[in-house]
Amino acid sequence: MSPDLSRRRLLAAGAAGAAGAAAAITAPAVANAATPASRASARRSPALIVHNAAVLTGAKHSSRFAPRPTAVAVGRDGKVIATGPSSLIRRLAGRDTDVVDARGGTVMSGFVDAHAHPRGAGARSLSPSLDNATYTVAEFQETLRGFLTDSAAQEPDGWLVVEDWNPVGLPSGTETHHRVLDALPTRRPIALFGSDGHNLWANQRALDLANITTSTPDPAGGEIVHGADGTPTGLFKDTAQGLIEKLIPGPTEAVLLDAVAKALGRAAANGITTFMDASVDADGLGTYASLARDGRLLQRIVPALLLSGEQAKDPAASLAYLRGLRARYDGIPGLRFGTVKVFLDGVIEYPAQTAALLSPYLDANGRPTDNRGDLYVTAADYGRLATALDRSGWQLHAHAIGDRAVRTALDGYQAAIRANGRRGNRHTVAHLQLVHPADLRRFAQLDVVACMQLQWAMRDVWTMESLLPYIGAQRHRLQYPARSLERAGAALAGGSDWPVDALDSWNQVRTAVDRTGNVATQGALYPELEGLSRASALRMHTSGSAFQLRMDHLTGSLTPGRAADLVVLDRDVERVPVKELSETEVRLTLVGGKPVYEAGSAAGKAARPLRSAARPASMAQVHGNRHAACGCGTGSRDRSV
Repeated sequence: MSPDLSRRRLLAAGAAGAAGAAAAITAPAVANAATPASRASARRSPALIVHNAAVLTGAKHSSRFAPRPTAVAVGRDGKVIATGPSSLIRRLAGRDTDVVDARGGTVMSGFVDAHAHPRGAGARSLSPSLDNATYTVAEFQETLRGFLTDSAAQEPDGWLVVEDWNPVGLPSGTETHHRVLDALPTRRPIALFGSDGHNLWANQRALDLANITTSTPDPAGGEIVHGADGTPTGLFKDTAQGLIEKLIPGPTEAVLLDAVAKALGRAAANGITTFMDASVDADGLGTYASLARDGRLLQRIVPALLLSGEQAKDPAASLAYLRGLRARYDGIPGLRFGTVKVFLDGVIEYPAQTAALLSPYLDANGRPTDNRGDLYVTAADYGRLATALDRSGWQLHAHAIGDRAVRTALDGYQAAIRANGRRGNRHTVAHLQLVHPADLRRFAQLDVVACMQLQWAMRDVWTMESLLPYIGAQRHRLQYPARSLERAGAALAGGSDWPVDALDSWNQVRTAVDRTGNVATQGALYPELEGLSRASALRMHTSGSAFQLRMDHLTGSLTPGRAADLVVLDRDVERVPVKELSETEVRLTLVGGKPVYEAGSAAGKAARPLRSAARPASMAQVHGNRHAACGCGTGSRDRSV
């Protein structure tokens, strides 16, 4: 039988989970073992065997001196049957078993992305993007004029919404003021959403529509920035963004669903088999429920249900709210509940400086200021919330970038242990840009997972020009302390924070090891202090993340009985030079044994991930062209949401 027919049979088994995206997939890498078998034989033989591979099982106790398996067998229940030598595993094949030749590439667990926003990635894709680039003011305005021209039919009152604005992307000394936007040839309301998720810039028309005046109070956990004359500048931080955002018409449900489904296809092409969506409300759950109903939910999704700072003050009401959402959406295939998201602070880079620090920020001349950032939930409130949720079996996932926010999270989890004992809920702190050295050992002591986004750990505009002068050299060396946490016994997990960053799983792994940007002049961010081994970087993005999500019994490793959530790669990622890891490409992605991406298909080519482009080494480098011809289109790299 031809390879094409063999491939069609393989895909037919996973057509429901792959939502038709795999229906056109064909690949020369697949060879059929033989002619169709009897039903009895079909029940006994594997559905799929991948051989001629470098198999990374991810098993905790596998000896490094044992020969690496070169094949894996997948059962008809979507679980791993066995791994071992190709010569032995191929003997398990029945007459209708599909056989994939990995051509010497790695077969490993799919990525478990323990902190991302896939629904947000889909929504963002519907608006024009500034691609996180840096500009002169003239170039910036010219780019926005291009967006206005492209959407001229929206004159005179339609919103111009632009994504991936770089909050540090204008020349030093340029004020982020509505006057810059007001100079554009339009009366349309304009809203620029920062790539970090923590800043929004609006023009005067938008301020007027939102009734923002000098006397408008700041919402809890946010700030309406005012100029020297006391009037609003048009810059909104954190929760204050909602004052503008609530006025912007959203897409239709059908348009949003298509955009999110496409985003999930991109994720499958990156080898991601499980996500934690790190900030989900009722609308987000509705989106995932609709995708699941239509057979377009390609990955397993753990929704982290968002609690606001105000909600966090009332644990009993928060529990009732969480239980209500879970009761409404529990039982939907692909969704796994139990995680709660809380923002403890903002972001650290200038000019935002809303991350909560133990010691004050410095001014541009290195002198201490009176600003220690913003703590959105007090230590006492977080302790009470953690105690109540922990007692009820919920897992907390805290956004904490500054060292004061990290300590607040740890103190809250310690309070929960004192009140409840150890319940194994694997509470988590995400981002961890600064951790005070005195707190490193507390992660292991309190059984807290450290979820890190180590693609940020490089020398570039954000870690140097927008940070070093404002925190000083001593704290600068403490950034993203991955190795220090590992040595202190912390469980490490990895997440992309997509779409804050472009989705590029292998760049995450590579940067965790060498902490180097992809521009030669950038240099590395203290790899001698905080770089991880290749094995640790791979583990934190697979079994480590599965552990965080309390799914390590199901996924994150290729051991018998685990789900066949696996990827076939184009190279041996244990043996290629570290610098080449970023170029790794996924050939095939399976979720529960069902194919959701194949590189050789038409659908696969459409979903093929874009490589992260070179990021600017200096703010002096500027990039024009609203269509990202400069190459920055996939280089977004600002802070977290």
